[in-house]
Amino acid sequence: MMVSGRCCVLGCKSRPHDKRQQEKMDPVVFVSHMETLRGRPCSQHHQETPDGMGGSCKKETSPLTTYRNIPMSAKICFLHFHTADLIENMDKKATWDRFYAENRNRTTTFKNFEWFFGFDAIRDFIMPSLQTKSHGDALLHVLDMGCGTSAIGPCIYRHSHLPVRVTCADISPIAVRQMLEHIQANTIQPHNASSQLEFVELDCMELQTRYVCRSVDLIVDKGTTDALLRSKEGKGKAGLVLKQCLKVLRSSGSLLQFSDEDPDARLLWLETEAQEAGVMSSDVSVQEVGELRGMTYYCYQVTPCPIV
Repeated sequence: MMVSGRCCVLGCKSRPHDKRQQEKMDPVVFVSHMETLRGRPCSQHHQETPDGMGGSCKKETSPLTTYRNIPMSAKICFLHFHTADLIENMDKKATWDRFYAENRNRTTTFKNFEWFFGFDAIRDFIMPSLQTKSHGDALLHVLDMGCGTSAIGPCIYRHSHLPVRVTCADISPIAVRQMLEHIQANTIQPHNASSQLEFVELDCMELQTRYVCRSVDLIVDKGTTDALLRSKEGKGKAGLVLKQCLKVLRSSGSLLQFSDEDPDARLLWLETEAQEAGVMSSDVSVQEVGELRGMTYYCYQVTPCPIV
């Protein structure tokens, strides 16, 4: 993304990038080019809004984009992803360390950062899925993969009637530390007294170093695969992550991918990558989550199938 002039706008909590300017610009940002990847508008960096959905991105042919219709990444400023280099390196740990460190430094108080949307927008996809996987009194293992500083994992822990062990995992130790500090300062009471919540530093390409095969009941992926697929060197990594997810999931388990990518593209990719002759097979389905400012979001469910 190339930005002309100052890239901070009203509503952004950061200081203006142009150190000579003391005031933030009016709610208009001039964008000479808005990057699109894999044929889709960039919608990777959205904070949660009061309606539970994040801002959306639109392809722009005009150099003038208003505050109302720019992506939420612009509303918090183009601090992190305003160069092609950073966009292309969303599969790198250093990128996310920088993102979460700078995002935290812009505010005096912690606030969960949500990609796409928050828990309320997708709870009706997550909670019913858990209900179908009950093991009696045994804990259901839930993994929020690439959690960042999202409240999705803690919300599952808080609202699940069934006993769950929720693992919030991210490649960035900075994000993990911020979440740990936040939870320690703001204790969450689970609906089920047996439930557990943990935060761990984990590369999603190394799931099998932490989980044995067939041990996880539900994996939530909100934007993690999208970040890999949109990275310059991430497509192969995304395929590896998908295969590892399917290996650590129980036969009754599910992977829920939340994305803005059209089913025509994502279903084909999932159906191709989730099959391995003689090794694994999977069922893939899609449901529409909702539409926000012209951008439609989807829930892709991938369920491992036994090889006969």
